Amino acid sequence: MCALLEHQSHKFVPLKEEFDQRKASLQQTQQQSRHMLEPFEGTAARALTELEENLKETFAEEIRKMSKPNNKLWREQQFAVDLTLDTDTAHVNLSVSKDLKQVHHTDQRMFPDSPQRFLWRNILTKKSFNSGKFYFEVQVKDKTTWTLGVAKESVDRKNTKDLTSKYGYWCLNKQSKDKYFAYTDPYTPLTLKRAPQKVGVFVDYDEGLVSFYDADTADLIYSFTDCSFREKLFPFLNPCYCNSGENSAPLILTAVKK
Repeated sequence: MCALLEHQSHKFVPLKEEFDQRKASLQQTQQQSRHMLEPFEGTAARALTELEENLKETFAEEIRKMSKPNNKLWREQQFAVDLTLDTDTAHVNLSVSKDLKQVHHTDQRMFPDSPQRFLWRNILTKKSFNSGKFYFEVQVKDKTTWTLGVAKESVDRKNTKDLTSKYGYWCLNKQSKDKYFAYTDPYTPLTLKRAPQKVGVFVDYDEGLVSFYDADTADLIYSFTDCSFREKLFPFLNPCYCNSGENSAPLILTAVKK
């Protein structure tokens, strides 16, 4: 109709012809696009495969992290015990908190003397152990010297000799800023990566094992092995001499975060 009326100058073709031409042009464009992409198809496929594998590996690692505790001390901490201090055993110059969790040395006489009290600045816990495993933690933050560990029930509390395994003690000592010792007989000097703020003590009575850890990093400090335990063991603390207030910070029995 356009050719017969006033639009005779317009260019036009039959609809089917135009459709066929455009279809052919589209097919040609698609074919050219495929040729252009062919060199990249292999690379893209490999990249996609690698991405999938990395995602699977990352996901698997996250699952492993969620299913396993990150703390290297988690096995020992399963045997955590709640301890309180026994003031009947305390050295006469030890000051014990009302909750029986903290102890420090003072120049004042805090208790009357008795056969149960130590001549060393020691104090035992109320709870003792004669089998199985147990674990406890002690905060040693801000202290210049300290000693802690376990002692057998029959130790001579009036003996002023060394607190070594020879006399029924298995303990760790900080003697000065960078000097640490395991109280073996003779002493074993220790080199620590850092000054621990909290010490974890793990005892396997039946295996004859006493291990000391930096509770914050889970690093093993020292282990007494092949010990012969034939009687009750008591955890004990020794805050050492207050040294005119320089070492007045307390040793603290802290709750274990399992």
